[in-house]
Amino acid sequence: MNIQIFGTSKCFDTKKAQRYFKERRIPFQFVDLAKYGISPGELRSVKNAVGLEALLNEKHPDAPLAAYLAYDEDKLEKLLEEPRLLRTPIVRNGRQATVGFCPEVWKTWT
Repeated sequence: MNIQIFGTSKCFDTKKAQRYFKERRIPFQFVDLAKYGISPGELRSVKNAVGLEALLNEKHPDAPLAAYLAYDEDKLEKLLEEPRLLRTPIVRNGRQATVGFCPEVWKTWT
């Protein structure tokens, strides 16, 4: 199992996800979206697993603009430019992924 958690250090749900895996002694890699962002390949992999709509953080001020874009490629481009538009945490396990705090799904991974 190769767990990656994408989020920000200030995100409460990201901290909860990290605590979930620490408590179960499951190793994970944390990627700070504010500092490092997400690669195009990783973003496409997550999009294929959860869908594009699940990735968009509706609470971000630019969310209506990103949602208004007509083409999925344009939306992905906007998410790559501004990683804070992503809903966090994004937790990946190979080709599987979740967005948000989803311990019921993570239990099935172990």
